Amino acid sequence: MCTSILYSPKDNYFGRNLDYEIAYGQKVVITPRNYQLDYRHLPTQDTHYAMIGVSVVANDYPLYCDAINEKGLGIAGLNFTGPGKYFAVDESKKNVTSFELIPYLLSSCETIEDVKKLLSETNITDESFSKDLPVTTLHWLMGDKSGKSIVIESTETGLHVYDNPVNTLTNNPVFPAQVETLANFASVSPAQPKNTLVPNADINLYSRGLGTHHLPGGTDSNSRFIKASFVLAHSPKGNDEVENVTNFFHILHSVEQAKGTDEVEDNVFEFTMYSDCMNLDKGILYFTTYDNNQINAVDMNNENLDTSDLITYELFKDQAIKFEN
Repeated sequence: MCTSILYSPKDNYFGRNLDYEIAYGQKVVITPRNYQLDYRHLPTQDTHYAMIGVSVVANDYPLYCDAINEKGLGIAGLNFTGPGKYFAVDESKKNVTSFELIPYLLSSCETIEDVKKLLSETNITDESFSKDLPVTTLHWLMGDKSGKSIVIESTETGLHVYDNPVNTLTNNPVFPAQVETLANFASVSPAQPKNTLVPNADINLYSRGLGTHHLPGGTDSNSRFIKASFVLAHSPKGNDEVENVTNFFHILHSVEQAKGTDEVEDNVFEFTMYSDCMNLDKGILYFTTYDNNQINAVDMNNENLDTSDLITYELFKDQAIKFEN
């Protein structure tokens, strides 16, 4: 499964943990302005906004897991198996496959308000990229430089766009149900609790952090949603880029999955393959991977964004350990 957040201390930082058991050769991929974007049911786009993100490249086409564009709009697709449903082609709407949705939205939209308008006339179709890459049922978190985010879900009842008050998304259930569960943990606090259980008794608060005693810690979707929302809401605002990027990764790593803790089938375990942090204001993508805790970065503005060929960088690297003696 996965967790995605939008963190806005001054600049706005968007990113995610990708939790899964199989890697598909993802890379950091920059799609420049003049790369030809082809769609199944829409006209080809010869020019569009440039974008950077983590993507599988298949037949020279970027299958983005998450990305931002040069205007500061970000999107991440997260597993939504169960509640999610795509539809047949609807001739009354603009038809987009799920694997086209990220470039479709980032190519021309600058804000989440632009996205809402575009999605009002959009249908997400139930079509696979190829027989080797079948349909993946997703929902999406999107954020922009306003510090606000939305959730996009296609279910049995149609395509829904929700304002996201907590700037966090994980997986199932549907987003309104996830938000509703936050009420069960409204008393969780970074502060030590007051004794309201037995007010006349002298109770020894035997440990620091008792205000978070009921904070979930499981790898399941709802536990991660609640914990990530809590950590994000209480994370400090740094004074500079390094401090804020560091804070961002600490938020994501608070819900990362270690190997051996989430068994998805007999002796097969899901784990956090990578975490990324994209500065919406500067166009920089930072990332760590399971096997390399060092923060690496790619700045899209250091590339020629007026070219027509995809620009790729390796994502998965060996651990980098700095010896002090």
